[in-house]
Amino acid sequence: MEQPTVFSFQYLILSNSKRAKTGLVSIITAMMCLLSISAHSQARSVKIGYIDMEYILQNVPEYADLKNQLEQKAQRWKGEIEQKKNEIAKLKEALKSERSLLTKELLEEREEEISIIETELFDFQQKKFGPTGELVVQKTVLVKPIQDQVFNIVQDIAEAKKYDFVFDRSSDLTILFAGKRYDISDQVLRKMNRTTRQQQMSKKQIKEEQVKEKMEDMIDQNPALEERKKKLEERKAARELAVAEKRAAAEEKKKQNEARKTQGGKSTTDTKGSGTVSDGTKPTTGATDGSADSTAKKSDAANDREEKRKQVEAERAQKAEERKLALENKRKEAEAAKAVKAAERKESSTTKKDSVNAGDATSSAENKKKSVEERKKELEERRKKVLEDREAKKKQREDAKKQKQAGGDAPNTTNTNP
Repeated sequence: MEQPTVFSFQYLILSNSKRAKTGLVSIITAMMCLLSISAHSQARSVKIGYIDMEYILQNVPEYADLKNQLEQKAQRWKGEIEQKKNEIAKLKEALKSERSLLTKELLEEREEEISIIETELFDFQQKKFGPTGELVVQKTVLVKPIQDQVFNIVQDIAEAKKYDFVFDRSSDLTILFAGKRYDISDQVLRKMNRTTRQQQMSKKQIKEEQVKEKMEDMIDQNPALEERKKKLEERKAARELAVAEKRAAAEEKKKQNEARKTQGGKSTTDTKGSGTVSDGTKPTTGATDGSADSTAKKSDAANDREEKRKQVEAERAQKAEERKLALENKRKEAEAAKAVKAAERKESSTTKKDSVNAGDATSSAENKKKSVEERKKELEERRKKVLEDREAKKKQREDAKKQKQAGGDAPNTTNTNP
């Protein structure tokens, strides 16, 4: 099978820590990409995707924790540098105020002492923040395993989903615009999180997770299915809201009818108690109340029947949609189960590949550690040499002083002997 291209051409995707590329290289790479796309498009349609390495790193919890620890170290080193600078400034200020009182030898000694401290400060800055300093090395060591994991996951996604090209949007390769539908960063993050979770799962849970993964992959491949599912959920919520509103309206109407009946009964009782109404009018009032009650009851019954009919229709439509969705889900689960079985057969080969990659990462980390140790040893030897030179110069000055004193005492001795 044709291997997908992950620029450049395999490791441009991991160029987050290699920003020192020239614009010419980026232009040449882009031209090669366009030529390759043109050649591919003559045979079949080209499938392109991209990731955002910065976005992925920001959403990896392990990277955030280690980055915070590294930043704390850097702040501590900066504090030590500031302390050294303040110490040098104080020594220079003291030397400036005492310069007129010091002899030439003492002045040179103090200036040399300040120069040695400045040299130590420079060496410390280079050791911690230089191009090959501890900060750069530790950042590389921190990002490298995550970049390797991202690279392997991108390769798997590209092979499974037939991507021809996968770019890193945060790299030096300029991408002026890229549609969100081509972004596979979230898919990479999902796979990374699954890998972390599966280390703490049982075999049964891992199989369930794989089925769920296949369902999510199918949704990624078919966004219309996810859109349809959302629309069904929205319709269901709208139906439930409409039914609730109708029930509330029916309850309110029922309360109004009961209040009207109660009011009508009170007015009839008041009329009878007053005795001012003639006997001929009493039957008419009763008949009118009875007619109003019967009309209200008929209206309520008709409303209840209409509401029940609409509710039954809504429930039928909802059940039909749910059955349709359940059948669709069963079909997808069956396809996912088949895919999981196929993935299990490939698991042994994938495990071997991961072990080889892990061995390469370990050897690379060991080589970097050795280079750091060698650099540290070299700096220590330089520091010892500076101290030894300083001691030798100091001893020479003391010997010179002794010789001067011995030369001054010799004439006095010869004059006293006669």
